[in-house]
Amino acid sequence: MKLILIGLFSGIISGMGIGGGVILIPSLVLLSNIEQIQAQGINLVVFIPSAVIALITHNKEGNLDSKHNKKIIIGGLTGAIIGSLLATQIEENNLRSYFGIFLLGVGIYELFKKNRS
Repeated sequence: MKLILIGLFSGIISGMGIGGGVILIPSLVLLSNIEQIQAQGINLVVFIPSAVIALITHNKEGNLDSKHNKKIIIGGLTGAIIGSLLATQIEENNLRSYFGIFLLGVGIYELFKKNRS
C-alpha cells in the first residue's frame, strides 16, 4: 500500500509537469529502504507511462510549444546518456548527497524567486 501511495503522489506531481522524481526518489529511499541508484532506476521506469499520459493531456490542452521541442529533446537525450553513465559511476552516498543538494537548490530558488505574472 505504501508503494501505491508513493506512486500516486509522484504521478500527481509528474502530471503537473514538476517531475515526479522529486517525490518518488526520496520517498523510496527514506520510506522503503531502497538504494538511491535503484530508486533512480525505478523513477525512470515509472516516468515513461506517467509522461505519456501527461503529454497526451497537455497536448489536448494546447500546452506544447513545438517550436522549441526538437532542440530540447536533443539536449535532453544527450544529457540522459551522460547522466545515466555518471550515476552508475558515482558512489551511493555521494549520489544521494548530490541529489539532495540539487533538491535543496531548487527549493531555495522557488522560495525566493520573484513572481513572474
